[in-house]
Amino acid sequence: MAGRVEGDRSVAVLAYPGMSVFETGIVTEVFGLPRPEFDVPWYTLTVCAERPGPVPLVGGAALHTPYGLDDLAAAATVIVPGVPDVTVAPSPALVAALRRAHRDGARVMSICSGAFALAGAGLLDGRRATTHWRYAPLLARRHPRVRVDPDVLYLDDGDILTSAGSAAGLDLCVHVVRRDHGAAIANAVARRLVIPPHRDGGQAQFVEAPVAVDPDDDRIAGSIDWTLAHLTEPLTVARLARQAHMSPRTYLRHFARATGTSPIRWLVDQRVRASLALLEETDAPVEEVAAAVGFDSPVTYRHHFGRAMRTSPSAYRRAFRARADRPA
Repeated sequence: MAGRVEGDRSVAVLAYPGMSVFETGIVTEVFGLPRPEFDVPWYTLTVCAERPGPVPLVGGAALHTPYGLDDLAAAATVIVPGVPDVTVAPSPALVAALRRAHRDGARVMSICSGAFALAGAGLLDGRRATTHWRYAPLLARRHPRVRVDPDVLYLDDGDILTSAGSAAGLDLCVHVVRRDHGAAIANAVARRLVIPPHRDGGQAQFVEAPVAVDPDDDRIAGSIDWTLAHLTEPLTVARLARQAHMSPRTYLRHFARATGTSPIRWLVDQRVRASLALLEETDAPVEEVAAAVGFDSPVTYRHHFGRAMRTSPSAYRRAFRARADRPA
């Protein structure tokens, strides 16, 4: 873990010729803006390029940065927001920088086609990873040791994180804020961005799909709003369907089309996420937390929490408290 300091919040994002500024803008918005309203050590952001100096952008503009790959590799969190061409392997210099960063303990992230750079550096071998749905088959063919999952918005594998298309980078960045600072601060950042703190479903809902014009989608949205206000109550597909004035079978079909998942799986995920703030901000026993968010038993809660968060409620609470107690 050479060069890494406990609590280091330095973030470096790669700029490359011909890039759209949107993905770099996502990173800048979440990690680069000062957040004095939060009483926690915030991030410091550096924009880096393979060749320091002017970086030509889409539209004829240029971004100028004095920071290069050494600066990229030195950050605690390294983000690759895309690659210039998914059919071309990353340069040896970028591969070396990414490997050095990972070897030295950095958290390495990709947005959209940036997964190709991480895969080219060998960082995704043997891991689950995602990228934009249109690139997922190519990523799987070119890097057969990577377990490509084309259906998720992002994947967190601890020190390696990948996200789908550009907007999913926002989901991933807010997720990282949640990991570092907890649910309350992540939710506040999401509110400032005017986005949900967590989007449900996967990429399947976006694959070559037209903008929905079916009025039934409004009824699904209404049932979702109602459900979020009644999480602690016994809820079934039949009850949710009644709220939408649909038959259960019709509701299941429209819900899956609108969200990319099933009502019950969505409901379970909402209950798990509602429990995070209770674990972070209270000392309530796990049994009380489970009941407070609508699970019928602690055993069921622990099972679904483990599936969603890859840890137990108690371990999540300990880890969050440990992060919160670290010195700045």
